[in-house]
Amino acid sequence: MVYQFTKDLETGNELIDNEHRQLFTAINKLLAACMTGRGRTEIEETLNFLNNYVNKHFGDEEGLQRKYRYPDYPNHKRYHDAFRKTVQNLVDEYQQKGASIDLVAKTNTSVAGWLLNHIKKEDVKVAAHIRECTSA
Repeated sequence: MVYQFTKDLETGNELIDNEHRQLFTAINKLLAACMTGRGRTEIEETLNFLNNYVNKHFGDEEGLQRKYRYPDYPNHKRYHDAFRKTVQNLVDEYQQKGASIDLVAKTNTSVAGWLLNHIKKEDVKVAAHIRECTSA
């Protein structure tokens, strides 16, 4: 299954949407590697990218939330912190046990599933708040 960054996932904020597209690209690259039997080879690169990029992306998003005084910032940050921990747990598992099909599958499902849900439920609210602040 390839994950498409569709119109319903767009927040309308160019920075956030571009960063989400890059996260989708990383997951799809891992999925493509899995389809050709290279998932275990690709997992290290994917996890390194995710670990670094999630921190960059969440930092950018949280910066916008603070700048525009997003009222639900504390909860949104908690979601981010929990996901940072999820990614770190995947990295730790890789470092302790190495690449495995189970780890590849866990990375695909936990990252893509969380990302889709978070964008649709939370990030759209952030972007709407920013639009409201900048159009006033």
